[in-house]
Amino acid sequence: MKKVLKRIFLTLAILLGVILLAAVVLFTWLTITEFRPKAQEAVSVADNVEKAPAGEEYTLLSWNVGYCALGKESEFFMDGGKEVRPDSESVIHKNYDGILDVIQKENPDFLFLQEVDSDSKRSYYMDEVSALRGALEQPSAYALNYKCNYVPYPLPTLGKVTSGLLSFSRYRISEATRISLPCPFSWPVSVANLKRCLLVTRVPLEGREQELVLVNLHLEAYDDGEGKKQQTEQLLRFLQEEYEKGNYVIAGGDWNQVFPKTLESFPNTHEDLWTPGVLEAVPEGWAYAYDVDGQTCRLLNKPYDPADKEGTQYYVIDGFLVSPNVQIMDVKTLTELDFEFSDHNPVRLKIRLGA
Repeated sequence: MKKVLKRIFLTLAILLGVILLAAVVLFTWLTITEFRPKAQEAVSVADNVEKAPAGEEYTLLSWNVGYCALGKESEFFMDGGKEVRPDSESVIHKNYDGILDVIQKENPDFLFLQEVDSDSKRSYYMDEVSALRGALEQPSAYALNYKCNYVPYPLPTLGKVTSGLLSFSRYRISEATRISLPCPFSWPVSVANLKRCLLVTRVPLEGREQELVLVNLHLEAYDDGEGKKQQTEQLLRFLQEEYEKGNYVIAGGDWNQVFPKTLESFPNTHEDLWTPGVLEAVPEGWAYAYDVDGQTCRLLNKPYDPADKEGTQYYVIDGFLVSPNVQIMDVKTLTELDFEFSDHNPVRLKIRLGA
């Protein structure tokens, strides 16, 4: 009996040792190959044109497309759901086709997209960046904010992720830059987590010395709140610096923070699940642009059922911030899409540039 027990304990010890060794090897490899972007990096601009805008009124569209995997049929493990990725690749293509159709019908002057995959297991390795660039045929810039050879959680694992921010412009982009934001996570969590950033594109204006500075963003989601705060502070400093140069400045995207007064329209009734931060006041003259009555995001704790009001949570976390020399003409969330193709509804902004 003692020999049998000894063999059992020896076998268990060997198995435990193998598991620990595998974990050490995995995290050593992930640490060595960790995505470590610089503070600022130039981003190449695809399909650029030599045409500068002549008008002073523009339309912008911002949309977190959820890597074409988070439509109405989906849930997500980080929001209280169970799903890591859709059961079928056909879901990715269905959502992509719907997203592209909306973009082409809206036909904005400038387009900010978040969570666009180029080589990820979660989206069945579809190169969404190349597909969108080929379909839209406009100047564009792409900045990675999530690059990991293997994300080892949950089970089944997320696996490889390559994703980022994608901006399009009807007009010439003179320069594009990726600006790193503070990362609130330390090792070992950081090796398999997002490295948030700003994607800044500069559009020269015909007959003006000023530039139109456009900032595509996707701020921290699953932190304790400090990450979002630090990232927002850095963003505001950058925006103010650009405005003081005389430029027209517009930042937009997924803030992962609710806009002022929107909790009155969409109170948080699921505080035990994912809870966003709250955006604070901005410097005098600056203005948030958002649709106070238009829900931009839903909780992914289950597949979407608009009739289940108690089981569904809405947020207004997508929108824009504009400098004092930019006039907001109109802003609207396209709620008629009702989260058909993504867990976010797009937000459309119409603006006029001041003198």
